[in-house]
Amino acid sequence: MCLAVPGKVVAIDDRTDPLTGLIDFGGVRKQACLEYLPDVEVGEYVIVHVGFALQRLDEESARASLELFEQLGLLEEEFGDAWEQAAQQAATAAPHAPRAAERAESAVSGEEAR
Repeated sequence: MCLAVPGKVVAIDDRTDPLTGLIDFGGVRKQACLEYLPDVEVGEYVIVHVGFALQRLDEESARASLELFEQLGLLEEEFGDAWEQAAQQAATAAPHAPRAAERAESAVSGEEAR
């Protein structure tokens, strides 16, 4: 799932092209493109979707949304460890994959021994 998540602008790098900034999403900080909001200022809240700040948001609404997303586990889903999530999904989707990999490795080792 890809959410539009509110975050607070904590830094702006106006030397970059496109314009980017560091956004704090309730403790998780990520870079985002600010080109759609070129006059945004540090301390303001924005809604970010797929790496782009799309609109401003008041602080009260931003905090309420972040709290709700956290309660629903959506922040972990959105910002959690992508490698760990992929490994968990792979293990669930293909529980026999490790054994198949072991068989393939044994076959290769057997060929090398000949």
